[in-house]
Amino acid sequence: GLVLGIYSSEKDEGAAQFTTAGDAFDRLVSGKLRELLSLCGPPLKKGKTRIFHGLHQDFPSLVVVGLGKKNAGVNDQENWNEGKENIRAAVAVGCRQVQDLEIPCVEVDPCGDAQAAAEGAVLGLHEYNELKQKKKPVVTPQLHGSAESEAWQMGVTYAEGQNLARYLMEAPANYITPIKFAEHIEQKLRSFSNVKVHIRPESWIAAQQMGAFLSVAKGSAEPPIFLEIHYSGGANTNDSPLVFVGKGVTFDSGGISLKPSSGMDAMRADMGGAATVCSAIVTAAALNLPLNIIGLAPLCENMPSGKANKPGDVVRAKNGKTIQVDNTDAEGRLLLADALCYAHNFNARAIVNAATLTGAMDVALGSAATGVFTNSSWLWTHLYEASILTGDRVWRMPLFEHYTKQVTDCPLADLSNIGKYSRAGGACTAAAFLKEFVTVSHWAHLDIAGVMSNKDEVPYLRKGMAGRPTRTLVEFAARLSKDSHN
Repeated sequence: GLVLGIYSSEKDEGAAQFTTAGDAFDRLVSGKLRELLSLCGPPLKKGKTRIFHGLHQDFPSLVVVGLGKKNAGVNDQENWNEGKENIRAAVAVGCRQVQDLEIPCVEVDPCGDAQAAAEGAVLGLHEYNELKQKKKPVVTPQLHGSAESEAWQMGVTYAEGQNLARYLMEAPANYITPIKFAEHIEQKLRSFSNVKVHIRPESWIAAQQMGAFLSVAKGSAEPPIFLEIHYSGGANTNDSPLVFVGKGVTFDSGGISLKPSSGMDAMRADMGGAATVCSAIVTAAALNLPLNIIGLAPLCENMPSGKANKPGDVVRAKNGKTIQVDNTDAEGRLLLADALCYAHNFNARAIVNAATLTGAMDVALGSAATGVFTNSSWLWTHLYEASILTGDRVWRMPLFEHYTKQVTDCPLADLSNIGKYSRAGGACTAAAFLKEFVTVSHWAHLDIAGVMSNKDEVPYLRKGMAGRPTRTLVEFAARLSKDSHN
């Protein structure tokens, strides 16, 4: 199979414009493609396809897909590069058409941006069907022509990173337990000589005095794990690392503050923070990025049992602060509190944590963007610029003192794990809580609850867990590594 892109004309009636690869193919078939397209009715709209058979012996099936306007670039209103997004979406649609035709291999037109085309192909074809007997045919996408092979390979690596996060988030919680999660990441990093993986057991967590993390874990029969990854890609292993921290609740029932049963199965993806940051490090290692990265993931389940946290219990975090657990379903911040304290051991250039933290984040932004709370405009600028390129957007949220007061005004302890006005500004009070465990001047908290899954909002992702914003984290790390080189 072959997927070719075509631009819509600036004027509605004008002839459609081929990409370079489309033009070359049309010459190969003596202008038949252009002729057929003009006979097929009105010009192809963005994301729409036409399928032709038998035009060329090497490609029995050809899918032509609309790319939208030719010179689409950064759209300031949308905060992304529209041209790249159009290519990702178009290529994904084209590749799925080839898959429906049960053709095992597809060549993809680079459409002027081979990295975006590769991302569209690899993300668009991914589906979690490990546990089904009947599987869709596997389709291998490859670059059509050889002009942009390096950019294509980069796109494949970025997309495979996001697909790893999607795989971990989608898998059932009885398949991805804390230990299985850690072992899966360890196995992915085994071939890299500059990566060390430490799978820390419960005894180590206790010795570190991570009382907040342990208080969540004790409700489950599954023992907790603290996963620690050291990627030494920098020229000097002593250079200050970028530290990624990810919330790793492999199943969240809500604990004693039990969640409603409807939709609770999706809480197998409550380790999305850990999945995205660990996958970003796997990708950074594959790209051989020249910087040091440390990944930290506290992994456990949040379950109701005779040993579980009870509303009103007070627990002590690693830095000595006491926390009143007013709602056992606000557990992610308890794990992160201890992990953030531990992150301060590494003289970090920046600490970035990611977590499916609050339903309030989904209410605020839906699935359009990840909410970013940060004390550093430098860090914000890097994340924001990275997200424009990846199309996996971020949006800055407030870290006002206004919210801090709502978690520090607590009857029994230094902090309450929920804001005193309950639902008001829930994502903001959660971020204010985390800020109480941070002393570095470059820290960002990414609340990814709203972007956890995809229904149909991102056209190049199928329905299911989204693995967002893995590519933005990778792009951010790549920008940081260039920063340190200059």
